[in-house]
Amino acid sequence: MSFSPYLHFQGTCAEAMRMYADLFGATDLTLIRYSEAPEEAGLPKGSDRIMHAHMTVGGSTLMASDFPEGIGDPQKAVSVSFSVPDAATGEAIYERLLKEGDEIMAYGETFWSPGFGMVRDKFGTHWMISVPGEM
Repeated sequence: MSFSPYLHFQGTCAEAMRMYADLFGATDLTLIRYSEAPEEAGLPKGSDRIMHAHMTVGGSTLMASDFPEGIGDPQKAVSVSFSVPDAATGEAIYERLLKEGDEIMAYGETFWSPGFGMVRDKFGTHWMISVPGEM
């Protein structure tokens, strides 16, 4: 058993997941569009939005989709936590996510971690980037 985050977007899922795959080193990104669904599914056939996307990094899966137009409230109060092996790697990932995003907590050393920061990226996804440490 395991938890797998499932993110929702408003038409930017493909762009977001491509960026995340590149940033985190996933090589198995899959994007399935609503337009690829069978006719009998009754989904928006002309839509280029993403019905389902997934990728794997270090044995963990990140999944996502676009809400049908006008529905949903993407990533309102959830953060995706991503652990990294060292502070330099964490800072590089944090800075890339921060481009066109909003800083929630600046990346740096804390009493519980040699490197931790919180950011909302340009797609609205909240991230917690951290180096495992001892309290």
